Amino acid sequence: MQLPLLHPDLANQPFPAITQALTEPDGLLAVGGCLSTQRILNAYSQGIFPWYSDDEPILWWSPDPRLVVFPEQLYLSKSLKKTLRKQSFRITFDKAFSQVIKACAAPRADDSGTWLLAEMQQAYCRLHTEGHAHSVEAWYQDELVGGLYGIAIGQVFFGESMFHRKTDASKVAFASLVQQLSSWGYQMIDCQVHTQHLASLGAEEIPRTHFSNLLQQYRHCKPHPTAWQ
Repeated sequence: MQLPLLHPDLANQPFPAITQALTEPDGLLAVGGCLSTQRILNAYSQGIFPWYSDDEPILWWSPDPRLVVFPEQLYLSKSLKKTLRKQSFRITFDKAFSQVIKACAAPRADDSGTWLLAEMQQAYCRLHTEGHAHSVEAWYQDELVGGLYGIAIGQVFFGESMFHRKTDASKVAFASLVQQLSSWGYQMIDCQVHTQHLASLGAEEIPRTHFSNLLQQYRHCKPHPTAWQ
């Protein structure tokens, strides 16, 4: 099957329906296009996100099922609750976006490459400057040791990537984010695809059709006015 090809100069070009995404590889929907703010926000508002390597064109995905966290279902283990009570990490929001995304882009111990290419980092930094992308930072003795970033649309937060340099730093950052999002009226956190790390925090897989229905409902709802202030 030949994938739909998006034109690099037409940020308004419609995406194909997510039901047309391939089952193998799971969720691959379209190729090409650009990483303009308009294109990216249009994608996320439909449950689509970019993900590709340096030897590939821009690839757009909408996997089925979809991993999500509903704020009220956040799960905190006994050990994580103990870590949170200790307040070993200082949590901030939007204080070091570029540092967080660079840390997320760094090669992992089990992988020498990165999917967060320079052009992707630049695109999300633009989104941050324009108020659409946000970061959460975990600090230990004034050192950035963990965090995550993502995009906020309506009452949905789309988590993109996280990192940690100290045990539990990313878990504390994520748990703190979910609790804060809940207080701001957010209804759903998109985690894209299953990882054991996120499943341990209460993330669950739901059918793409259900995810899409919830997204269409919540993306038009505004969070609390103090969100991200």
